[in-house]
Amino acid sequence: MWAQLSVLSFQKPKNSIKFVHNNIISMSNLLIELKGSTQIITINRPDKLNALNRATIKELSEAITASENNDKVKSMIITGSGEKAFVAGADISEFNTFSKGEAHDLAKNGQDTLFDLAEKSSKPIIAAVNGFALGGGLELAMSCHMRVASNNARMGLPEVSLGVIPGYGGTQRLAQLAGKGKAFELIFTAGMMKAEEALQCGLVNHVVEQSELLDKCLEICEKMSKNSSVAIAAAIRAVNSGYQDGENGFVTEINEFAKCFATGDFKEGTSAFLEKRKANFPNN
Repeated sequence: MWAQLSVLSFQKPKNSIKFVHNNIISMSNLLIELKGSTQIITINRPDKLNALNRATIKELSEAITASENNDKVKSMIITGSGEKAFVAGADISEFNTFSKGEAHDLAKNGQDTLFDLAEKSSKPIIAAVNGFALGGGLELAMSCHMRVASNNARMGLPEVSLGVIPGYGGTQRLAQLAGKGKAFELIFTAGMMKAEEALQCGLVNHVVEQSELLDKCLEICEKMSKNSSVAIAAAIRAVNSGYQDGENGFVTEINEFAKCFATGDFKEGTSAFLEKRKANFPNN
């Protein structure tokens, strides 16, 4: 099975991975399942409200990288187990005694190995926010390309209540998605935003009943799967470049647009349009 090969190719010993049922792979902190062309990655620490520790961050990085490298995967969904939390924050017990230098390395390594990795993934990632998304949990959701929230979801960055600030990109991505004023308010008050308010300010794309959350995400993934994976990857690079220091998003768009003309997907897409048929993209 492809998923076994893609997961086992990373640094996990064989006894840390087991099959549960229906081809679901269980890692120490994740459940991984392929539905159609969508890889569903579930953070599975319900007793900790799926809080992010370093081991979970490492496994998420491995799961995303494995999905990136597998041709059968066209999109990913990241969610949390249970009905209470997507991710209720970082595991504070891991770093409450850290020095300044250790804290710097914690934030940098986390951003480099997971949050930036998710944002720059060439395959679309949807965060299915099924409950609390606080601190590192909201930062993880914001690093995904889209967010769909259940109507009971609550989102916030409460770090200042602990005497610290977000360290996994939260100060940057919240301002980009919801606006500078809303970011200041949410961070300064350490408050929580309800799902409908998050929808109104652009933090999430959709709000649905919790029972419909995964189906809504899969519906979006199904629509994306009909389009060119090569063009989607180019669009991700173009959009992201507009938020990166030293890059001109318009120039990147021009370059990515031009590169598309040399791909098999462009030739197939334009031929299918002219021939009035559905495209069968070769994804190259």
